[in-house]
Amino acid sequence: MINTIIFDFGNIFINLEKEATIAEFKKLGLDGPNEELLVMNDLFERGKISEQQFIDGFNKFIPNADVHDIRKAWNAVIGEFPLYRLEFLQMLSNKYRLFLLTNTDAIHISRFEHMAGISFFSDFYQCFEKVYYSFEMGMRKPEEEIFNHILKKHDLSPKRTLFIDDKKENTDAAAALGIQVWNLKVGEEDVVDLFDKKIL
Repeated sequence: MINTIIFDFGNIFINLEKEATIAEFKKLGLDGPNEELLVMNDLFERGKISEQQFIDGFNKFIPNADVHDIRKAWNAVIGEFPLYRLEFLQMLSNKYRLFLLTNTDAIHISRFEHMAGISFFSDFYQCFEKVYYSFEMGMRKPEEEIFNHILKKHDLSPKRTLFIDDKKENTDAAAALGIQVWNLKVGEEDVVDLFDKKIL
């Protein structure tokens, strides 16, 4: 019997517009991500480099873009957070222990909070016993240690814990530790379909 649910954030609650970010960077002269920028993103999501260092990484490839342009392009990925998902989460919070675990960075979280407004994001955060951001933890999914950290810190039983994420490598890593998982298929499924999955 599941008593705890750990949720990813992007494409589970908030919609991600990945093509929009690619398009915005293209306007600035960057033709898609490259190996160096992917490494920078990994470090930024671990909190290992500062926002300025991250933006400087882009300046190497698009020297004519200013900080505002780069931040705007980077944030184009942040889409809508439908109210019905928050209402569903609030209902769940009365029945289960809830946690948020997301690979993200300080720029994206700041943008989400600004777009959503204090009332909305406060209601969202209040649904969780604890919110875990990779950039504050110094580690990322799908690393085993990130799941073990939460299980141990909150004394969670893997077999009574459900992890929901849209990336298969993340749910596979959690499943390997005995955690129950739902690899949500974006565009085909919605987090509010949870009870239809017959997992709980």
